[in-house]
Amino acid sequence: MTIIHDEEFGDINIRRNGLAKNVTIRVGTNGRFVVSAPKLTPLFYIKSVIANSRHTLKELARESHSDHTYADGQTVGREHTIAVVRTGMISQPTVSVAKNTIIVKLRPDDSIDNREIQTNIREAIITVLRREAKRYLPDRLALLAERGHFSYDRVRFSHAAGRWGSCSSRGTISLNIALMKLPTILIDYVLIHELCHTRHLNHSPAFWELVGKYDDQYRLHRRQVKRFTPNV
Repeated sequence: MTIIHDEEFGDINIRRNGLAKNVTIRVGTNGRFVVSAPKLTPLFYIKSVIANSRHTLKELARESHSDHTYADGQTVGREHTIAVVRTGMISQPTVSVAKNTIIVKLRPDDSIDNREIQTNIREAIITVLRREAKRYLPDRLALLAERGHFSYDRVRFSHAAGRWGSCSSRGTISLNIALMKLPTILIDYVLIHELCHTRHLNHSPAFWELVGKYDDQYRLHRRQVKRFTPNV
């Protein structure tokens, strides 16, 4: 199996199958994309299929997490809360953001579990998590990089990759806005993890030794972060 790294979607597994007739892409059980292709399919062609399918891949990632249900009173990120307001004064449900609250206005007989309402709530959550991420993560990353004398090219944000972060060979660090769901110490673990990838684009013993230099409890934090899902 071949693994290619995509700046937006992270690591993508390539599986060549002698029985496959076309290139197909699905979301694996670990949240990463898996490409199935005929055995002799050139890698450049597979990459072109991925490049031309970005909108579809984002939809696939979104649908793979559609079983998540948002509820009244739920905390979102570090600063926001969902609040349901029932009123007979509206013709249809609405979702809006006011300060630190995601306001879901429902009619008396509406169910928050309705798929369209859940989709609208998720869009609002993406908006507020992206705001939180842009306010917090770049400065925190820069501070940790300065402490460890790391350098990177730029930071970008994603919510469709199904993983917490990634680092490209060019030094672009991609961070999932869902990081804002994590405790601060686990956010730091992920940021240190990606900064260490600027020196080791692998998970070799040398990589983990470097992670341990800046997070002496990384083994514990690695286990803890697995209790969360990098999904919005």
